[in-house]
This record gives sequence, C-alpha cells and structure tokens, in this order.
Amino acid sequence: MEENNKVIETIGLTKYFYDPVKFQVIKGIDLSINHGDFVSIEGKSGSGKSTLLYLLSTMDTDYEGQLLIHNELVTGQTDTNLAKIRSEKIGFVFQFHYLLLEYNVLNNVMLPGLKLGKYSKEELEHRAMEHLKTLGMEEHALKMANQLSGGEKQRVAIARALINDPLIIMGDEPTGNLDRKNGDLVFDIFNKLAQEFNQTILVVTHDNDFAQKTDRIITMEDGRILS
Repeated sequence: MEENNKVIETIGLTKYFYDPVKFQVIKGIDLSINHGDFVSIEGKSGSGKSTLLYLLSTMDTDYEGQLLIHNELVTGQTDTNLAKIRSEKIGFVFQFHYLLLEYNVLNNVMLPGLKLGKYSKEELEHRAMEHLKTLGMEEHALKMANQLSGGEKQRVAIARALINDPLIIMGDEPTGNLDRKNGDLVFDIFNKLAQEFNQTILVVTHDNDFAQKTDRIITMEDGRILS
C-alpha cells in the first residue's frame, strides 16, 4: 500500500491505568488502517478494545508511543489542534445516539458542521439532506428526535457523523443498543458507505456476527492484538 493510503497508524502505542495501582492496559500496539477499510475490533470485556478506540480518536492523550492520522503525527499536539482534527477528520457513532431531543432530525445532523464552520448553513442543509437520503431517512428530516425509533435514531447519528466529510468513522458498539434487525440495518449502512463511498470505518463491537462480516477483524486480548 502507498504511504498516503494510511488513515491511521500507531507505533508502540502503550497505555497505563493508575487506579489503584499502575496497570498496563494497552501493550505496545503497532497498527495501520488504510483508506476505504471496514475494520472491526473485537475481544472480551477488559481486553482493551474501547480504550484503544479512545486513544485512536485522540480523546485520550495520556499514552506512550506515537499516533499518526493521515501521516500527520498527532501525539503531543495541543488540545485545540486535537479538537480541530477530531471535528475535521473523525466522525463518531456511539452505542447511544446522543441526539438533542429539542432539535429536529435535520438540525441534529447539521450540528457538527455548524460547529466546524467549513460550509455555509445552506450548503450544510443540502449535505445533511443528501446523507439522510443515503440512509433512507429524508422523510423524517423535520421530525423531532424523540419521535424516532431506536434504529432510526442510530441512522440519524450516522448521518451526523458524515456531515464534515470525515476521513474515518469510529463506532463504539454502534449496534449494542439495537435488536438484531436494526443491528443488521446499521451494518448494511456501514458496508454501503465503505463499498460505494470508500469511507474508512473502524468499529468496536461485542457482536461476533457483525465483526465476521467486516473486511478485517482486529482481535484483542489482554491489551494486545492477537490477529
């Protein structure tokens, strides 16, 4: 693979917890994820998979080793720079959708874009509608978030994650709160984004069926990557 194809790379990534005693939770991980990859991280509870995701997302900066995003070293950058990198380059989808119930669907999707300020409000509205269309949610655009089902809310959360054209979408148990039918639907959406739009996707999951269908599985145990 060409160098510029790497979206994320880690060199010797290591993390300790200090509660109540010093404990190594991530153990010297070397990892790279390429543009257009659909990757899942799986492992038992306590294997370090969510901790690893939070390190890769730059939300946790207390680690040893190096983290590069799009070949740029982000280790040691200021909080302000990291916040900008997160806004521009990473879209997040969590187990809980975190939609703002006082806003309608369209405004929820637009929010990260308004915060980043890269596009005008009109352009953002157009982009938000396009993403809702891709996810089969355009007819719900003017509904309030609390009028949606769990599966619909998660689709809106994915549209919101896409609004700033992220390099990578990171999901933390994005199907963990959904029944099988809606979980499969979310998988199909991610798969479509990877296949048709070449979107890079990294998902932490407990769901073995979900993981098995992704392009690549990273299995973690005891803070290390097994395979």
